[in-house]
Parts: sequence; C-alpha cells; structure tokens
Amino acid sequence: MSKKTKATEQQTSAPAKEQKKKRRRHFGDRYEGRRLRTLAPMQYVIPYIMKVRSDAQNHFEDRIDMDILDAYCAKKQAQGLSGFGALHAILAAYVRTISERPAINRFVAGQHVYARNNIVANMTIKKKMGLDCPDTVIKVIFDPSDTADDVYRKFTEVAEKATSDDTDFDNTAGFLRHIPGLILRGVIGLLRFLDYFGILPRGLVKVSPFHGSLVITSMGSLGINAIYHHLYDFGNVPLFFAYGKKYTVREIGENGEAIARRFVDLRAVTDERICDGYYYASAFKIMQRYLSHPDLLDAPPASVKEDID
Repeated sequence: MSKKTKATEQQTSAPAKEQKKKRRRHFGDRYEGRRLRTLAPMQYVIPYIMKVRSDAQNHFEDRIDMDILDAYCAKKQAQGLSGFGALHAILAAYVRTISERPAINRFVAGQHVYARNNIVANMTIKKKMGLDCPDTVIKVIFDPSDTADDVYRKFTEVAEKATSDDTDFDNTAGFLRHIPGLILRGVIGLLRFLDYFGILPRGLVKVSPFHGSLVITSMGSLGINAIYHHLYDFGNVPLFFAYGKKYTVREIGENGEAIARRFVDLRAVTDERICDGYYYASAFKIMQRYLSHPDLLDAPPASVKEDID
C-alpha cells in the first residue's frame, strides 16, 4: 500500500469515539496517574537503580522539513487559525503519537512508573517580548484524540489568558518569593517529600511547571539553534523538547540539480525509565511521519491505544 493511500485511509477513518476503560482507583495511584502493576521485571527495577531523572537522561535529535510544515501552517492560517505555526504542529504530532504509543506519556515518581491520566504540555512564555519582561508558565491539557485544530485552540486560549493576566503560577511563585531563604529551603524539601509519596496538594500539581507530560521551548523564536535542555529531578516531567531556528541545506536532486531545502532541528531529552529505547524509537518515527504528512493531523485518530495495567 502506498504512503498516499495510507494517508487517505487514516484521514477518512471514523473518529475515536470509544469510551476510555473505566478503572477503579487503587492504593498507590496518584492524582495525575495510575501506577502500572504489570511492568516487565527490568522496568520495575530500573527506577530503584537510577533514582533521579538526571541519572536517566537520553538525548535525541531529529530535523523537521520546514518546506512541508510551512505550507501546512500557511493553509491553517488561511482557514482562520491566525498564528498557527510550527509549535502547534509539533505539539499536535506528539499528541497524536501518544494515541499510538501511550507509554511515552508515563512518568516516574517515588521509584514507581505511572500512566498519566491526560496529556499536559508545559511551556515558559514571555508576557511581552523584551529582555526585562517577566516570564510565566502555561500548562495546556490535551486529549489523545485531539486534531491539530483542537491543539491550536486549546493552546491559544491558555496562552492569551496568561499574557493578559496573572496566572496561578505567577501567584504561587509570588507567594514563595516572600518566604525567607532558609525557610524556603525547608518548604521545598517538604514539597519533595510530599511529591515522593503522591500527596502533594492538587492545586500545586496543577500550577507546577515540573509536573506534566512534556516541556517544549522554541529557541528559534530567540534566533538561536535548538539546545538539549536538562530534565528536572523535582516533579515528574519525562521529556523536554527544544526546536531551533530555520536553516537551509543544499542537496543534489535526482536530475543532478541543486535544491535548497529548509529545516529546523528538534532536540529531545528523555527519561529512559518510562519505556525502552525500541519503544522510544518507534514513537519518534511515528511523530516524524506526522510532521512529514501533517494533513493527517486534521482528522481524529481512528482509535486510541491505552497503556498497560
């Protein structure tokens, strides 16, 4: 079957309408996810060997064909999605990848592996572009059945609200700033303890930039190349994406002519404890397929896979 036929087939498939499997909450489950109890022995033991996220960081790099993606973004903008850009397409591709490879949406906490209940993307943004303008953090919740349009609307709604008013993160950080340094150190230690056992207050989890499915940052908007951004030992984010500025590569075409193609580098730092390298590789290949054929993101997935028990 040709790639074109596969693409058309997926676009015309019925949306994923089936209900999520109803699960009872068990002892050991957390507010943001359920503990996985059928892991292979090696996956169960690894979090006890690599106790912190910085022990388990792997680095991955790929590149995105911007000739394809820019054309797709221009089409979406023409459809009325003002400002639709690479950020929305990358997020949509990753959300769709989770619908096929749910294990990349796991996290490790308290030396146990959990399946996250939803997809939470974190991003640091400036309220206004300028050296002295303050940063804030937004958290956007997605569903694995979301289309590119859904991702754009959800992200835009949260981002616009954050740039026009103080966020819950701003208020929480402002409160912590007024605590004397020595006491604050003890407070953070207490929060780590509570987080380890899954009893951190829900309100803090909801505003924390250290809890979520991924953090994404655009270095291209700053005019520099992508970086490998470290993961945080506090919290449970297992993935950090960074993408950089556009660059041109000159290649030789089939007829010997010189062709100029534009790319953007996408770099990821992952927590290898949530799934093995073979699974990660499979997921990144799927994500690249969606970025190479972004029209597939216009329709919901035919089905959504759930993680193991």
